[in-house]
Amino acid sequence: PHEDGRRTVFFELNGQSREVTVTDRALEPETPRHPKADPSNPAHVAAPMPGMVVNIAVQSGDSVAKGQKLLMLEAMKMQTIIAAERDGTISEVHVHPGMQIETGDLLMTIEE
Repeated sequence: PHEDGRRTVFFELNGQSREVTVTDRALEPETPRHPKADPSNPAHVAAPMPGMVVNIAVQSGDSVAKGQKLLMLEAMKMQTIIAAERDGTISEVHVHPGMQIETGDLLMTIEE
């Protein structure tokens, strides 16, 4: 591989030698995974399904009541509201609008 992470590949097509320079993805650092919610931790708000975060209705430091809208997810053109499962204060928001998430990803932390 070249110093810039690209690699020159040689191959034959229709009897003619060809040369192509491509990015070697094997050299790219592994993308960090989003932290997962701990199902045994009542402070963690987990993603119930994969999708995209459409909007966030609260921010760190906000007080929330059980049933209050926290954020909205969209999957397959269907929007789902994620509501607080308990009263508390948002201590940390782990996502942002437009972010793709997977089932079980940690969305927010609600402290009592």
